Amino acid sequence: MDYTYYPGCSLESAHSSYSDSVKKVFNHLDCNLIELEDWNCCGATAYMSVKETVGFAISARNLALAEKHKRDLVAPCSSCYTILAKTNRYLKELPEFHQTINECLKEANLTYNLSVNIRHPLDVLMNDIGIEKIKQKAKHNLNGLKIANYYGCQIVRPERGFDDREEPMLMDDLFEALGGVNIYFPFKVKCCGGMLMTTYEDVAIKLSKEIIASAVENRADCVVTTCPLCQMNLEAYQDVINKEYKTNYNMPILFFTQIMGLAFGFNNKELGIDKLLIDSEKFSDLVIK
Repeated sequence: MDYTYYPGCSLESAHSSYSDSVKKVFNHLDCNLIELEDWNCCGATAYMSVKETVGFAISARNLALAEKHKRDLVAPCSSCYTILAKTNRYLKELPEFHQTINECLKEANLTYNLSVNIRHPLDVLMNDIGIEKIKQKAKHNLNGLKIANYYGCQIVRPERGFDDREEPMLMDDLFEALGGVNIYFPFKVKCCGGMLMTTYEDVAIKLSKEIIASAVENRADCVVTTCPLCQMNLEAYQDVINKEYKTNYNMPILFFTQIMGLAFGFNNKELGIDKLLIDSEKFSDLVIK
């Protein structure tokens, strides 16, 4: 199976390990991710709130480029996935706005005809490839690794269609099949604070602290996420949280494809686990026995 791959800015820079693990997992499952040539920033949530038409036009340019290849477009970053899907939905529902955006795209000799299907890797893995093939391709059992599955607040909202909005279960089903233990984790779709970390840090710190606290209280070995911004907020700010709340958190925050990659036999370096700020070396020992 072939898919067009949209890495987005984050996976090309600070979170390249997420991109590496996604590619390795898909390749191991005999799926080709073909990077979209000449892609640009998705437009980002903040930019759309400042200059809506320009923001949508920037996002639609990627869709127009992807449309030429007649393949589903896979976007691992939760924000990129959300923005591209939002753009697609708005242009389908608002014909006059679609015409306005196409007028913008004409300046680059492009047009968008609304035919691209935007997908998240979790959706593709579970609904196209399927759990049985994933299990067949696994080389190691997760050996009871206790996982807090953190979906974040974007990929299943408002109406994404591939998982439940309030109680998503695809990651839970995935890791259970690979031998993991999904802990009780009522914060699985709560916001981590997102970009508030750059504007109202105290609010974001409180939100992130609540998520980590729930994982710790329910004895998770790690938090597993689908979102680079969530991963950064939950991992990089644990020292700040510890200082503010007099806690001693040291909770590893991994991408879901990194845990999958361990089950498939890849090592920490191949999956970028060695680049994490919180030491996660123990995961190879837990999985590979």
